[in-house]
Amino acid sequence: MLARTVLTKSRALVAANAKRSFTRSVLVMSEEKKAEEAAPAAEEAAPEDPVAALTAEVEALKAKNAELSDKVLRALADAENVRRISRQDVNNAREFSISKFAKSLLDVSDNLKRAHESISLEELSPEHSLDAIKSLHEGVVMTDKEMQKVFGSYGINSVGEVGDKFDPNFHEAMFEYPDETKTPGTIGQLLKIGYSIHNRCLRPAQVGIIKAPPAQ
Repeated sequence: MLARTVLTKSRALVAANAKRSFTRSVLVMSEEKKAEEAAPAAEEAAPEDPVAALTAEVEALKAKNAELSDKVLRALADAENVRRISRQDVNNAREFSISKFAKSLLDVSDNLKRAHESISLEELSPEHSLDAIKSLHEGVVMTDKEMQKVFGSYGINSVGEVGDKFDPNFHEAMFEYPDETKTPGTIGQLLKIGYSIHNRCLRPAQVGIIKAPPAQ
């Protein structure tokens, strides 16, 4: 009876030990499996090289700075262009605002010139002239000189003289004619004086041009 009891207890003890061994084995295998699964994740979650990260950030900031600098330079250039154009517009307005008024006076000047040119020096000689005609002539000449002086003060000057080289910017050719004594392409006759304002044509001079002789 005692031997049976001992045997039974021995078997129970062996079974318990075997169960504990199996449980420990399962736990060990489970821990190893978890460790193997966690290793790749840990490798993936490992932080990148801080030097490389800082270098990339610096390069990105340099690119952004270059972009902003370019935009600033473009904006400054645009602003300078606007200021330059504005200054030019103001200068043009100041210098050429009287163009219409000045042009309207040119015909008055033309009439004054015709008046004093219509009287020859012979007619002004003492034996032929009347005091009234001489006085009128002197008045017209003085008025014309004063008007030319006023024109000059506003940058208005006459253009077109006999012998000048023809310039289509300031001269209007009314006809051509041959003259062997004069240079071809020059003004041979002045029909109407032209005027410029600050070197810009206000009215072209009407002229006759010396024609080049036909080729032999």
